[in-house]
Amino acid sequence: MLDLAGLPHPIIQAPMAGGPSTPELAAAVSDAGGLGFLAAGYLAPEALAERIRTLRGLTEAPFGVNLFVPERHRTDPAQLAEYSRVLQPWRTRWRVQAPAELPGYSDDRWQAKLELLLADPVPAVSFTFGLPGPEVLARLRGVGTWTVLTVTSAAEAGRAAALEPDALIVQCHRAGGHRGTLAADAPLGQEELPELLRAVRRVTDLPLIGAGGIGTAEHVCAALDAGAAAAQIGTLFAAADEAGTSSVHRDALLRAAADAAAGRPPETAVTRAFSGRPARALANRFTRELADHEITGYPEVNDLTAPLRAAARRAGDPEAVNLWAGTGVGWVRSAPAREILARLVA
Repeated sequence: MLDLAGLPHPIIQAPMAGGPSTPELAAAVSDAGGLGFLAAGYLAPEALAERIRTLRGLTEAPFGVNLFVPERHRTDPAQLAEYSRVLQPWRTRWRVQAPAELPGYSDDRWQAKLELLLADPVPAVSFTFGLPGPEVLARLRGVGTWTVLTVTSAAEAGRAAALEPDALIVQCHRAGGHRGTLAADAPLGQEELPELLRAVRRVTDLPLIGAGGIGTAEHVCAALDAGAAAAQIGTLFAAADEAGTSSVHRDALLRAAADAAAGRPPETAVTRAFSGRPARALANRFTRELADHEITGYPEVNDLTAPLRAAARRAGDPEAVNLWAGTGVGWVRSAPAREILARLVA
């Protein structure tokens, strides 16, 4: 079974659903001595199986797959209907038709993906958006898979540790993309990563993986000094040559980094406007204009805004695209994943 201590470098490539995570990216990170991850979110089980096959053909090094735990918070239909009404001017702008029916709940084909990973085990499986049942972790361990749960507070860590996973991802508020809170409506902590790692260490002796705002080797060392066994990085790898990040998103990340280099710190915001779950992105017109209207409602809001975001991406307009980015975006550089990893361990 995988052991973090056995990795040549304590670097984990964060799974980034919706495009950035590719077999090529995961293979490059794993071959460079880190641990690459595929994101199973939004993929059909058949597509996930194909990506796993492709990844195995690219590397013999260990890798992981990330799953979204089905959302337990139920979206208020009236709030969803009102949010759909608020989105109408954006639909008009992009010539996107309003849905005949509002999106319904989806578990992202959770059970089918689990069965795939049990029938054809991978070295590691991580979970976010909640805690799987103890029987899920037991079955995965039974086929030799290393398991890790995502938490954002010491209280969540206590609950997660009780399930006896192999490790915990400890994600602070600086992380790009979705916050890994155990519930969509959970309070959002503001502790810096070293402080959060120390707080979690007080409730569990499990190996910890620090995540959030990591852009330099110094940040990695700070996480390790605070008790982490490894650091998980997403935003920097989203701009890697091997990433499947859309051109409009990639360009926005590189512009933000250029602004930071010129002394103009980029603005990021935690928003529910795109998906109904809190997520950190580069601020744009969508995050600003919808800040007073956003609701808690994953995955329905995500499905509601998906056609708008797709139309904006096709048009190359970053103002209506979910430009996921952590506060480490200023250190983004366009480079092969191997070079990005090397800078993080220099």
